Amino acid sequence: MINDKKIIVILPAYNAEKTLEKTYQEIPFDIVDDVILVDDQSTDKTYEIAKALNIKHTIRHVKNLGYGGNQKTCYDKALALGADIVIMLHPDYQYTPKLIHSMSYLIANDLYDVVLGSRILGKGALTGGMPIYKYFFNRVLTLFQNIMMNQKLSEYHTGYRAISSIVLKEINYSSNSNDFVFDNQILAQMCFFNFRIAEITCPTKYFKEASSINFKRSTIYGIGVIKTSITYFLAKSLKISFPLFK
Repeated sequence: MINDKKIIVILPAYNAEKTLEKTYQEIPFDIVDDVILVDDQSTDKTYEIAKALNIKHTIRHVKNLGYGGNQKTCYDKALALGADIVIMLHPDYQYTPKLIHSMSYLIANDLYDVVLGSRILGKGALTGGMPIYKYFFNRVLTLFQNIMMNQKLSEYHTGYRAISSIVLKEINYSSNSNDFVFDNQILAQMCFFNFRIAEITCPTKYFKEASSINFKRSTIYGIGVIKTSITYFLAKSLKISFPLFK
């Protein structure tokens, strides 16, 4: 807790048995009040390991809902528990939990509403092993979105985020996709409603056990990003109504 703000870390998990414990052990519990893990019907022992770690709020979906569907459950539970700040941390150890202090302070001290851990700032992406094709499309899609959405973010595709509960209560995240493009849609919603967004440099690690979508899924995600950007432009500039931005 910082400045009487309740901080909850959410772990949207799928087949994270090899990295979950390491990720969990590095969470700074001097400021983190609660942890929520949602297991999206993993085929490994993710759920059992979460229980063994005594993660109090461990939820298992009765069927696989997808990455976006997992996040919806995470955010719903965090808000139900009275979170003031929600930190989304992937349990595959691709992002370091050691940045939670810095990300939380920016929101707890009312400087920003959202803080993104950017892999692009500081040239950490390629150093950390991001595949070249992913880096290329990250840059192309980010440029396209910055133009269409009139923003200046270094990337829209990081999965490491600190979010004020005020934001989650304002945006209609339940209307978003259950697939990977959820990440992009919720960030577009944050931009649309003019929430204050900060970025901090985040080292990242790409290794065998870290989750990563394949080329086909990446292509589907990219198409979804383009669609989200165009929808944003039409809603913001031409005032056309879309469920995403209500």
